Amino acid sequence: MSYRLAACAEMLYTDLPIAERVRRIHERGFLVEIWDWSTKDLAALAATGAEFSSMTGYLRGDLTTAEGRAALLATAGESLRAAEVIDAPRLNLHGTGLGEGGLPVVPGARVSGADWVHAADTLRRVADLGAAAGRTFVLENLNTAVDHPGTPFARAADTLALVRGVDHPNLRLNLDLYHAQIGEGNLVELVREALPWIGEIQIADVPGRCEPGTGEIRYEAVARVLREVGYDGVIGMEAWASGDADAALDAFAAAFPVALAP
Repeated sequence: MSYRLAACAEMLYTDLPIAERVRRIHERGFLVEIWDWSTKDLAALAATGAEFSSMTGYLRGDLTTAEGRAALLATAGESLRAAEVIDAPRLNLHGTGLGEGGLPVVPGARVSGADWVHAADTLRRVADLGAAAGRTFVLENLNTAVDHPGTPFARAADTLALVRGVDHPNLRLNLDLYHAQIGEGNLVELVREALPWIGEIQIADVPGRCEPGTGEIRYEAVARVLREVGYDGVIGMEAWASGDADAALDAFAAAFPVALAP
């Protein structure tokens, strides 16, 4: 069985209402990803007939502070209830809550040993919530050089260490290769090392965060490795279209050959 392709409705067809974006992506045969569910009419999105891949799994909070952990756990529970409406199987988390422009609400790129312990405990509790609801939380790596300065636990090495340490079937990685290329590089070996812990892969090219073929990453080589190792999960394009959105989806499908849904 091959991997499946998804596309982010937050970043494509941006001149259209969100429900129409979802419908367009679905009609092209891709799964659909969304971000903040609290700003959307989820019943209307479900009515499009689209199959959703993931959505944001919290509204507020962080992994380490007492107040932040309580907020993250509470809003993770709210997110699980929202996920039932669109049947989203995966709910996305970050090292801390992100605010305007992707900046961390509580910056803290340097973390202590106690922060690691608190983060692991928070993620374990979130994973238990996911298990009770039959859904999986995924922890996404970010980059601090361009998009998310000051975010703790941003590197793929950090998110992998947390997910591996918690070792819970309802907590996996959202391995974002765009962020990893900016922060760490060595994408093929990163994929190989992280493979047992990956719940989803996200992609965009560097620089610019647009579709494959617009930057420096040879995504055809990454796709070949994913086929070689038997990856059968989701690959989501979380990227802006450099021009026409349909052309961007064509480029994505060409870089990651797979039979799309009719």
